[in-house]
Amino acid sequence: MAVEQSLSQPLAAGDQTRIHNIGYRSYDGPRLGRSYATRSLYSQSLRGAYGLGRSVKSKVLPMLLFVVMCVPAAIMVAVAVATKASKLPVDYTEYAIFLQAVISLFVASQAPQSVSRDLRFKTVPLYFSRPIETADYVRAKYAALASALFILTAAPLLVLYVGALLAKLDFTDQTEGFAQGLVSVALLSLLFAGLSLVIASVTPRRGFGIAAVIAVFTISYGAVSALQGIAELQNSSDAIAWIGLFSPVTLIDGVQTAFLGATSSYPGGLGPSSGEGAVYVLFTLGLIAASYGLLIRRYKKVGL
Repeated sequence: MAVEQSLSQPLAAGDQTRIHNIGYRSYDGPRLGRSYATRSLYSQSLRGAYGLGRSVKSKVLPMLLFVVMCVPAAIMVAVAVATKASKLPVDYTEYAIFLQAVISLFVASQAPQSVSRDLRFKTVPLYFSRPIETADYVRAKYAALASALFILTAAPLLVLYVGALLAKLDFTDQTEGFAQGLVSVALLSLLFAGLSLVIASVTPRRGFGIAAVIAVFTISYGAVSALQGIAELQNSSDAIAWIGLFSPVTLIDGVQTAFLGATSSYPGGLGPSSGEGAVYVLFTLGLIAASYGLLIRRYKKVGL
């Protein structure tokens, strides 16, 4: 409202009580709307995944894990350049599989940080009191964590690619392998981010969320690997590929083996065939879609 003159009039003789109009005015500037709020939430969540804009203590673990992901790639590049090797020590599609423990630790630490604190301090309804809606919140959080994972997994591949070109390896082969590696880690980022956010959104306790995410990724990978080993010992090679559907790590391994020219890390190198690979792709996309749907359902309840 417009600023008016102060209203002051004695209520009685000798009474100094006065009523003042302090001049509150409504906001008449530009209103940026839902898209701006969603982009801001995405940017803030992505920065938060690496501790940017937070305390120094919050930066230590994600930055350390990022370094751990990149250092082996730099060492491999140095060796390839020094020895004038004809190929890199590891394929682009294999790198994330070899370092899947580091990736799992990163997503286990950052998924609860992204959503559990909002649940614990009950700030989710405050987001929805603004133009932002449930789907906007979920998309921003999902995209932010997937982007953080993609940065974590794609950075060492870029180091390998640049190093391969410096070592004067075949440009066409390296570019094709680099592109296949990027497709693989992009799919991995979407899958890992979705599953970890669903798990973390169940509890407002960050510690419980971290433990649950680590347990799901670690136990599933260990159990699947053990069952695949048993199947190989019993000469049940047909079962090895189907068992691989039940762990996020082996699921990505199967997809890239079937369609991205990767070498399988399954026992005996027995990756899925093209037909089985199609099932892997559908299963992976189904898990990603299911994760998104479960997050939407979860936050429709939380936002009430």
